Amino acid sequence: MAYEGSCHCGRVAFTVEGDLPAEAMSCNCSHCRRKGFLFTFVPLSQFALTRGEAELATYDFNTHRIHHRFCTTCGVEPFAEGTGPTGEPVRAVNLRVVPAADLDALGIQKVDGASF
Repeated sequence: MAYEGSCHCGRVAFTVEGDLPAEAMSCNCSHCRRKGFLFTFVPLSQFALTRGEAELATYDFNTHRIHHRFCTTCGVEPFAEGTGPTGEPVRAVNLRVVPAADLDALGIQKVDGASF
């Protein structure tokens, strides 16, 4: 199974191989708190950018360990790039840009990103 997501204007789109998660992470860092980002981490091998590489810009802050990617046209951040606990490349997928995600049904795991 796979699910798809995109920015608001549709210039950036992606597909993730796998099932939608039952839980999302909500981070309290200054960036995620302002953006309302609800995310799940997926391995790079399951993530495919299907449209819009040239439309993406990157925003880094603090430790520069997570590269927040956003559409230069509409400003929506569909995903971020980083590394998992064992050093593998991962994507933090913003579940708010995935139409198939039932956000009201998701369990929410709080992440204390403000302390990183």
